[in-house]
Amino acid sequence: MSLDELNLVLLVGALVLLCAVVAVRVSHRVGLPTLLAYLALGLLIGESGLGIEFEDAHLAQILGLCALIFILAEGGLTTKWRDVRFAVPLAAVLATLGVGVSVGVIALAAHYLIGLNWVLSLLLGAVLSPTDAAAVFSVLRRLPLPPRIAGALEAESGFNDAPVVILVLLLSVPGHGSLEPLPLIGTLAYELAIGATAGALVGFGGAYAVRRVALPASGLYPITVLGLTVGAYAGAALVHASGFLATYVAALILGNSRLPHRPATRGFAETGAWLAQIGLFVMLGLLASPGRLPEQIIPALVIAAVLTVLARPASVFLSALPFRWPWREQVFLSWAGLRGAVPIVFATLPLGEGLPGAERLFDLVFVIVFVLTLLQGPTLPWVARRLRLGDSGRAVELDVEAAPLEELQADLLQVRVPEDSRLAGVEIFELRLPKGANVTLVVREGVSFVPGPDTPLSAGDQLLVVTTAAAREVTERRLRAVSRAGKLAGWFGEHGE
Repeated sequence: MSLDELNLVLLVGALVLLCAVVAVRVSHRVGLPTLLAYLALGLLIGESGLGIEFEDAHLAQILGLCALIFILAEGGLTTKWRDVRFAVPLAAVLATLGVGVSVGVIALAAHYLIGLNWVLSLLLGAVLSPTDAAAVFSVLRRLPLPPRIAGALEAESGFNDAPVVILVLLLSVPGHGSLEPLPLIGTLAYELAIGATAGALVGFGGAYAVRRVALPASGLYPITVLGLTVGAYAGAALVHASGFLATYVAALILGNSRLPHRPATRGFAETGAWLAQIGLFVMLGLLASPGRLPEQIIPALVIAAVLTVLARPASVFLSALPFRWPWREQVFLSWAGLRGAVPIVFATLPLGEGLPGAERLFDLVFVIVFVLTLLQGPTLPWVARRLRLGDSGRAVELDVEAAPLEELQADLLQVRVPEDSRLAGVEIFELRLPKGANVTLVVREGVSFVPGPDTPLSAGDQLLVVTTAAAREVTERRLRAVSRAGKLAGWFGEHGE
């Protein structure tokens, strides 16, 4: 590549990146998922648009898997353990039993309704079974959902890539492993158990080391954490365990540990995940051939209907049986099983291996994901309202950031008062913060001032709270409790857990 060609590639790449950023703003304004904008951008600059040709399925597979590592790492680092811990058992069952049920239902429909052979039918069921981490993390965190519903979907999307990629590799790569029931169960159990163990070891060990190693620059902490999550994937994969599960578990532990410069680390992870999503979706749009897609529309609509009406509800219902979740929450979990880039990336695995019929499988998955994203994403708020699940979480969640003041052994907390929070109208002394914590500054409509004990708070205020490290957790719980139940929170039995 000459220097002029390199400059041209950089210019095109920069323009695509800027267009993708603009697409985020436009898609949010019109209520469409950003995934559609990115895929459309890839199709626009591809072979049927501006003429850029990209047909290397093997390269797309490698880049796609790398992007998924970054997306899963960001998901784990930004997931709050207190929100997902009660939903982890259901999420684990959805990621295993639920995936198996979904694979079986879709495979039967694909074989008998659209005529795929059994290998392609099982592959189609496998690649469509996992919910997409990028879609779940970006869409659901903007909805005011009860924490355990959002937590179940977030944890499921973090867990279910692991068993699915094992199934796809077994079906796509000759000699990769046995499809007999007992050896298959043994392989899945080994890869998931060792992957989770590797992730836990990296997470706890990395958190211990990062807290005790004084790095010379704050920007090195996010790089270190990202290196640990990628290392968890590579280490687990080298011993033939689930790298995806190791990455998510390590990131979940690191993200919920008291690490130095946590907000900077999370911000860095979110930036990396956005870049990964943009590059991934645009690349998959480039890889698709628009001329072949129309003939897959009817089969795609059939499978999409089976997935949303039969496969996903059946997997949720059977998985939730031991946990007695209310039917409204099960219905929402069924509808909120968002598909995104993950199924398309997994569809590149058989395509890269040259499996007969893999090209049709890829086109079919591409159309199904496009249709489901267009259908499910924009309707989630309406479904939540109809099921009366959409209002209980908004005032509960406070946007709290912390920057360690290491020399003073204190934390500086930034707290935003949500619009519908019961913190509004509460005076500073009525917060009754623990000893060692104090509100030092209030920012209201762009104006900063030091509050007095009788200063009332207003919706939209931003507070700076200085607290000792020992009092930080109690302080956060008290702020959450007052946000939920007002200044008499203790009388109502609300303690901000």
